[in-house]
Amino acid sequence: MKLTKHAAIGIDFGTTNSSVALVRPSGEVELTAFPFMGALTDSYRSLLYLEQVKEFGRDTLKSWTGPAGIERYLSAENKGRLIQSLKSFLSSRSLKATEVFGRRRTLEELIARILADLRLAAEQQFGIAIDSAVVGRPVRFVSAESEDDNRYAESRLKDAFHVAGFKTVAFEMEPVAAAYYYESTLSHDELILIGDFGGGTSDFSLIHVGPAIRKRGRKPKDLLGNSGVGIAGDAFDAKIVRRLVSPVLGAGTNIRSIDKILPAPIWVYAKVEKWHHLSFLRTKETMNMLRTVEAQSLEPKKIAALIHLITEDLGYQLHRSVQSVKCALSANDAANFHFSDGTIDLESNVERTAFESWIAEELSQISACVDGLLKTCSIQPTQVDKVFLTGGSSFVPAVRRIFESRFGADRIRTGNEFTSVARGLALKANDTAS
Repeated sequence: MKLTKHAAIGIDFGTTNSSVALVRPSGEVELTAFPFMGALTDSYRSLLYLEQVKEFGRDTLKSWTGPAGIERYLSAENKGRLIQSLKSFLSSRSLKATEVFGRRRTLEELIARILADLRLAAEQQFGIAIDSAVVGRPVRFVSAESEDDNRYAESRLKDAFHVAGFKTVAFEMEPVAAAYYYESTLSHDELILIGDFGGGTSDFSLIHVGPAIRKRGRKPKDLLGNSGVGIAGDAFDAKIVRRLVSPVLGAGTNIRSIDKILPAPIWVYAKVEKWHHLSFLRTKETMNMLRTVEAQSLEPKKIAALIHLITEDLGYQLHRSVQSVKCALSANDAANFHFSDGTIDLESNVERTAFESWIAEELSQISACVDGLLKTCSIQPTQVDKVFLTGGSSFVPAVRRIFESRFGADRIRTGNEFTSVARGLALKANDTAS
């Protein structure tokens, strides 16, 4: 395999999904395709599944990532450890490592395991050895409260890429990368607002793009400003879990402790809402505590259902049901939520208006972020030529209305919502290499 030092590789390592793109010498952007359930997908689930298996009479830790991890997890009778949304922990100074089957693994090591498989799949498809890439990063990492937190998260992500075998990593803001992709479709120059909605963050950029700008060379002043908020698809999912799932698992119920009536521990349900935290609840201490709560509960069957959800590590299945109803509500005024694994069976009808009321606070924060960017850049909505929305939550009607109310529906553009960032990162890599 020939080593290509200047291959134009773009990698969008996302909270929920990742994708890899290459610019061919012809200028065509090619996405890495990954096998999944007998078909091909260009979105690679950013997850890691680990099992401890017996080999030659010894316990051996095996791991799978992405689509292969999902398939292995779903087929396993005795579930191992499913770890998801690792990107959302990068800014946390308290979560440096976690114990996996008795062995301590750093966050960087776990992320690197996913990145290594992404790299291998891209090398096999593109026919080149890859040791450098332009990588996307959010304007504001999840839970980052300062620019120092952002720098810390970025440095950890860079370390993970180095562990995965990358020698050179250059970062670009994800909304700016989406702007590069959108620019490739233009025949004239525009001032655009990019809205990039990931699993953990919503990021925005105001930037001048177009063929004349590319021809004369980009200048720092072309990018008027960036802004971001640590709220996106996962926050919407959490509200669905809070309203439809947690009450059936004992949230809001009481326990009898000696002569007192006390509420069931709230913090557990906060973890359940963040489905990628579910696997972290499966510790000996937490499970012992929950069995004590079950014994004292006034509604023990609900606590038993919670214990089952955690013990069987059903976060992926729960997330899939939540995603399904959220997508259905993007196209319909009402949808049916259904989650069942043979022990837990949940079903309820959800009105879109109810869902929008659940996420009203998040919508308000996204709106404030957009308005703040316009104000900081001294730009009126009428001065923005187009708005390009990308990412899964850009399909949510209430999210789209934020932009339609400010800019008009005729100026909203979408396309390749799940891969536009990777495409743009590859185009940026190509510009840098040429």
